[in-house]
Amino acid sequence: MRTSWMLLAATAFTAALAASPTFAADDECTLTIEGNDQMQFNKEEMTVPASCDSVTVELEHTGEMDKQAMGHNWVLTKTDDYQAVAQEGIQAGLDNDYVPQDDDRVIAHTEVIGGGETTSVEFSTEDLAGEDLTFFCSFPGHPSIMNGTFVIAQE
Repeated sequence: MRTSWMLLAATAFTAALAASPTFAADDECTLTIEGNDQMQFNKEEMTVPASCDSVTVELEHTGEMDKQAMGHNWVLTKTDDYQAVAQEGIQAGLDNDYVPQDDDRVIAHTEVIGGGETTSVEFSTEDLAGEDLTFFCSFPGHPSIMNGTFVIAQE
């Protein structure tokens, strides 16, 4: 009798785990990228499955320099908008994280951080599947080197 009860409990636990895919989905929908003092991201492409309704991007500055000297942020735009947004971001200044304020071309962005700091941004993926997207650091002089492709993978 005891063996039957333990088998039933184990079966129920296994079924409950299988029925809750949110653990895997949460991991797939959270991405981490690092920026360093050599003006580099550690990734050239970031990919999330289309099943993610929203995405969280965590930015870690693995260097030591402060944000005034070697700050990094993470900005997402359509590829066609990336260079214009980066250029206009310089005019916005550090107080605005080198991102044009209230600009509809900016899909998501983090604050500018310095060495040893971490920040994140969460954004909706609604209407982004199939779009040509670019992520970049908008700190002056960084966008041409610190950029990559953001992909929402069709399933």
